[in-house]
Amino acid sequence: MAAEPGRPRLAALPRPRRLAAGYAWAVVTFRWLVLAAVAAGTYLAVTGLPSLGASAGGLAIAGVDEPAVQAQAESVRRFGLPLLTRTAVVQHDPDGLSVYAQARAVLRALEVDKRTVVGGPSGGLLLALPVLNAPGSALAGSGASTTAITYLYADPGANFGEQVRIAEEYAASIDRPDDHLVGVTGTIPVQVEQGELVQEWLPWVELGAVLAIALIIGLTFRSVLAPAVTLVAAGGGYVLADRMVGYSAQLIGFSAPGQLQPVLVALVLGITTDYAIFFLSGLEGRLRDGASAKRAARDAVAEYLPTVLVAGLTVAAGVLALSVAQTGIFKAFGPGLAITVFAGLVVSVTLVPALLAIFGRWVFWPRRFPSAGSVDAGLVPPQRPRSSLVVRLVARRWRAGVVAAVVAGVLVMAAAPLVWVNDAVAPASSLPSDNPVRVAAEAAAEGFAKGALSPTSVIVSKPGIAADAASLAELQRLLEAQPGVAGVLGPASVPDPLRLLESRLSQLVQAQLFIGPGGDTVRYLVVFDADPLGASAVDDLRALRDQVPELLVGAGMAGSTVAYAGDTALGLSLADSARADIGRVALAVALVDLFLLVLFLRALVAPLYLLASSFLAVAAAMGLTTLFFQGALDQDGLVFYVPFAAGVLLVSLGSDYNIFSVGHIWDVARTRPLPDALAYAVPRTNRAIGVAGIALAASFAFVALIPVAPFQELGFAMAVGVLLDVFVVRALLVPAMISLVGRTSGWPGRRLRPRPAALSDAVARSG
Repeated sequence: MAAEPGRPRLAALPRPRRLAAGYAWAVVTFRWLVLAAVAAGTYLAVTGLPSLGASAGGLAIAGVDEPAVQAQAESVRRFGLPLLTRTAVVQHDPDGLSVYAQARAVLRALEVDKRTVVGGPSGGLLLALPVLNAPGSALAGSGASTTAITYLYADPGANFGEQVRIAEEYAASIDRPDDHLVGVTGTIPVQVEQGELVQEWLPWVELGAVLAIALIIGLTFRSVLAPAVTLVAAGGGYVLADRMVGYSAQLIGFSAPGQLQPVLVALVLGITTDYAIFFLSGLEGRLRDGASAKRAARDAVAEYLPTVLVAGLTVAAGVLALSVAQTGIFKAFGPGLAITVFAGLVVSVTLVPALLAIFGRWVFWPRRFPSAGSVDAGLVPPQRPRSSLVVRLVARRWRAGVVAAVVAGVLVMAAAPLVWVNDAVAPASSLPSDNPVRVAAEAAAEGFAKGALSPTSVIVSKPGIAADAASLAELQRLLEAQPGVAGVLGPASVPDPLRLLESRLSQLVQAQLFIGPGGDTVRYLVVFDADPLGASAVDDLRALRDQVPELLVGAGMAGSTVAYAGDTALGLSLADSARADIGRVALAVALVDLFLLVLFLRALVAPLYLLASSFLAVAAAMGLTTLFFQGALDQDGLVFYVPFAAGVLLVSLGSDYNIFSVGHIWDVARTRPLPDALAYAVPRTNRAIGVAGIALAASFAFVALIPVAPFQELGFAMAVGVLLDVFVVRALLVPAMISLVGRTSGWPGRRLRPRPAALSDAVARSG
């Protein structure tokens, strides 16, 4: 059968193009079957697979292998009591709590403790310890009896939600107005509250992203149906991704943390929209050239399918590289994000082409195009290259060099604030200012040192260490003198409330607070003057940890081993683990993306500077994020996993856009000199990538609607990073680098050296 006019025979095309053309023919011809298959698959996924929400592991960010977790477990084994607690009830009156209110706070706790001592552990609440900021207290801030903190020790087997419920039930027993109850707080309530805020705001994130995408697509293509097609595909991708991640989490056993859900929404909506835009752009161009609807759909799918497939696989492989990290939360993010990208890719290459074939010209209604057959609609691009300011700017190598140097310099300057980034974990300040958990934490900080809600346990071990009382006292004094330390409790000075607790517990278990059985281990409670999970406290503990060996020598306790437990110690462990993972994961992401770029472009030089430009854009985005949150908003630091997750996503998505933009230049360069290929391809790809980038940035920007610091930081970083990549790196730096390096960009391949026959034919037709 003769080939259609202007369309090369399949046998004359390279093998990948033949496969793409064959797939395009099949999906367009059997479009209704494809639509039915996708609908059936989505229905089966919804009815037969669990959602991510049903299998998510909450907002837990640490695993049992973290040193701080192991230190806490060892501390309980040695001392018989977990002195640290992460949940508390706060009472506060700036004018001072009455003596009756103080007495009632003590009596309520005594009732709980007596019940446990007499009847043994029963129910969820085991012990309660009230502490007042009386004058002279080691933990007191104002020292004016304005505040009472009742530390609650719940059943260790209870999950975070149950522990908060137990604390709220205890708080409900404080029913007198003059008791001045503020509420429940602590690091566990903070994390639970973050999870609840995520679920509360997630529908608004979804709605905002959907409306933004509809507006962007509608305005770009001046169409009513184009947004509908895109959103149907995006919705299908989200449903499929949600069920696939939920099922995989149960089947394979990886953790699917609650932090993943808003990122999943933004990612699947963004990438599905991106790939739909590429197909829509191809269809639009062919209809504008006068092709029939079916012919235009086939040719658009055939042209963009290899690019979309490689781009999607690159993003999936890039985020999967997070799995090589040692930090638990990154291991959990990697598989979930990779499955999300894969689900979006599947929908993009099946449902989108089928819908384009079904609707044809009506996709762009109410726009009109030339009638079918009025213009030759071959795969060969228009012969007269389009002009653009960027192309003219980088047409000469010396100008391209100047552009590349200026853009790179600006990006380096934007990245500079990243040097001062601080690592936070989950401070109370990450919640909205009027949130009850944050209000209670701030009330506690007015009466006590800020770190009193969750002190750090410093566990010192050495044979016979407890016998040297003078050394124990000297070490406690040296610890108190360290920067950032507000107070220290230890074997040298046990406050009366703790002595009372110890005497009660001696009737129940063999438990001591500060000196372990046998006298070979002691522990100190170090209270910092900053939020336990904030960046300042983490930095203070890091400095203290570095100083402790010298302090041990000064106290006459050289040779002792030291471990750290508590929330700040856990935060430091996570931050250190994340920093150690940076090089490992960055190398894995770079190798994966470089391999796929080399494979797709059949070149080595271009992938190297393309990947370098993506890393530079990521550094600039994170520098601006640091400048905005730590500088303009005066936050204590960035949540430690935000730069990490944003960096991996941005590098992977940058490679996605590299494949689309540079791949198109490479394709045109098969038949044209490289300057002409740039002149034709850059304006065309910049438009499609610009629209796709705005849609992706908008999707992530709506994640910042969630009034919790990690999501605000991640949404900001991703939106800024995508826009930098699209409108600075992809639009300016990459064309400048291609023009500057020239045909050497394609080395060792020969794809940038047009075949003489094709070049002569192109010159003849243009003449």
